[in-house]
Amino acid sequence: MEGVLVRKIKKICVFCGANSGKDVAFVNAAFHLGEVLGKRKIDLVYGGGKLGLMGCVSTAVAQHERQVLGIIPSAFTVNNLVGETCGKEIKVATMQERLVMMMELSDAFIALPGGFGTLEELFQMISWAQLNIHNKPIGVLNINGFFNGLLSFVDHAVKQEFITPRARKILISATTADELVDKLQAFRFEPDPALSKLKWSPSSSQKEKLDLTLRL
Repeated sequence: MEGVLVRKIKKICVFCGANSGKDVAFVNAAFHLGEVLGKRKIDLVYGGGKLGLMGCVSTAVAQHERQVLGIIPSAFTVNNLVGETCGKEIKVATMQERLVMMMELSDAFIALPGGFGTLEELFQMISWAQLNIHNKPIGVLNINGFFNGLLSFVDHAVKQEFITPRARKILISATTADELVDKLQAFRFEPDPALSKLKWSPSSSQKEKLDLTLRL
């Protein structure tokens, strides 16, 4: 990465499935990602619990003595639905509050294979970056071509002029953890000139959480 400005990433938020998936490669890749983060001295933010790929990546990061923070809706903690969080845990009231806190506390985002929840989190972060709510890098770890269809669809939306080429650059992809982290560190945010003029006001609530209300 000689000659490339490298951003400092201390915490990465990982979105991934609460299931392990059909292919054992998904589990292996989740553990390996955790190992890569640990060796690079990067802490983990994730959705809490120990199920599926979420449990794999959090366990691996903790084994390398890095901090693990699980942000979990209180509803998921009833009857130990998702298992014990590996590391520190913050309970929130809603899914939206969870995602906002993840955005605020993380320096970058990685999506592993997962279902609707993972895709929702991924695209929420992408759309917030497009709207200049944050300027943090976002990537998918494309294990065994899992995200090929998704990436093809995004490229199709670009061709159909629903996503601009500039916005397309927000979504990074790689097939290995090391390559993906390198790309996240090298990412340079290019805000849309029109959308960069949007003003987002901070919340006046006692918790001082980010208010995603557009101020026209």
